[in-house]
Amino acid sequence: MGAREPGERGVTRIADRAVAKIASWAAREALGGGLPHAAVAVRAGAARVRVAIELGYPSDIGAQCGAVRRHVATRVGELTGMEVPDVAVTVERLRSPQLDRGKVR
Repeated sequence: MGAREPGERGVTRIADRAVAKIASWAAREALGGGLPHAAVAVRAGAARVRVAIELGYPSDIGAQCGAVRRHVATRVGELTGMEVPDVAVTVERLRSPQLDRGKVR
């Protein structure tokens, strides 16, 4: 049995769960830490990603969400070979020293 050409070998399928772990890792990488959660739906070689994150406050929330969105799309695409047409970012929690001590007015 000889080596087959790439087009003759078949298709490698990456489980949604594995893609979600990659997306979570990429979000954590973009934020410099934290414990983001990701959910993924893969159809026809494209991954639609939803990432839930926690951010420090005060900060530029829009800029941070945009950076996470771009980084997750890039890294998931690079590591899986999938198209990533959609990355939805949800901010689940804002954290700040003032909020944690209950001193925000």
